[in-house]
Amino acid sequence: MQALRETLQTITAENPVDKIIQQLKQLIVSGQLRPGDRLPAERNLSERFGVGRSYVREAILKLEFYGLLKTTPQSGTYVSGLSIKVIDNIITDIINFNKDDFGALIEARYYLELDAVKLAAERRTDEDLKSIELAMLDYEVKTQSGENGVEDDMLFHMMIARASHNSVIESMILILIPDLIRTITENKICGENRGKLAIAEHRAIYQAIQTGDIDAVEHAMAAHLDEILQVSRTGHKLKDLINQHKPA
Repeated sequence: MQALRETLQTITAENPVDKIIQQLKQLIVSGQLRPGDRLPAERNLSERFGVGRSYVREAILKLEFYGLLKTTPQSGTYVSGLSIKVIDNIITDIINFNKDDFGALIEARYYLELDAVKLAAERRTDEDLKSIELAMLDYEVKTQSGENGVEDDMLFHMMIARASHNSVIESMILILIPDLIRTITENKICGENRGKLAIAEHRAIYQAIQTGDIDAVEHAMAAHLDEILQVSRTGHKLKDLINQHKPA
């Protein structure tokens, strides 16, 4: 385990999640992590990589989604029993996933979230509602005070996905949401004031989920996502949209 810790390197690139996945891939391909081996705890990985635990958790979640890692409650996260060759090829595909096809990613998110929010309005529990409300309020406080509310925005959408009680839809949204929201927000693709405009939109979504109004909740979510959907349909690639919104 000591040798494994020494092999891990601090993340310095702009995309920490992909870099974490790349390093884990190298450990597996080199044989330092074998099928069935347990990964170090998230906290230890976070410290060694030099990034926040949310990045480590996101990387692990992606690898779990593709069946390359398996997490057992109170036991830890293990490398799957797939062959190293299969793991190598799948991880390469994950890293090389065409993130530049911004329109396709946004469109996928749009329709997945419409399905998720309608199911949430039908199936949400009181506990789900509290989780959604907490994320919504945390986002409002940070945004109104000028702090970065990106993680709370992500959490708001993730809690809605969880409230759908459809594990497939939830997993797919959990894969798409973090990169998209971070990219859209940090590059101000929808403008400087978008964060504050989202406050009222979040409240409309929450209230419709609370009352179980499926038509209203679909309309509220569509209105919330419409601006970025229209931007994505301009035909510009992600790098072009980012360049357009860079300060002169």
